[in-house]
Amino acid sequence: MRRALAVLTLLACSSTLVACGDTDTPEAGGSDQPTKTIDITIEGDSVTPNGDRVDVGVGQPIELVVKADASGEIHVHSSPEKEFAYDAGTTTLPLTIDRPGIVEVESHALDKTIVQLEVS
Repeated sequence: MRRALAVLTLLACSSTLVACGDTDTPEAGGSDQPTKTIDITIEGDSVTPNGDRVDVGVGQPIELVVKADASGEIHVHSSPEKEFAYDAGTTTLPLTIDRPGIVEVESHALDKTIVQLEVS
């Protein structure tokens, strides 16, 4: 009886260990979602997009591709807040948001909301 109990316990533990190695589950910090690319154009005082709402997933990789005629800075009002500098020309800024909600991406120098990320 004790031997049968020991074998059952061993089998139960083995099943748990095998489940932990499931390859369909993304690794910690990883994402199985495709990268969301958001093109941003800044020319003088003009910004495109201008306050548009974009759907993204929690933990989804995001690339802000900034094409600008001058260097500047973008502020992402997430928790914690993030600031990204960009140069004149094209700059790609990687971003991931880990909490659901609305996250505003702004240019404080231009006093404009560039995009609102609707994270769900």
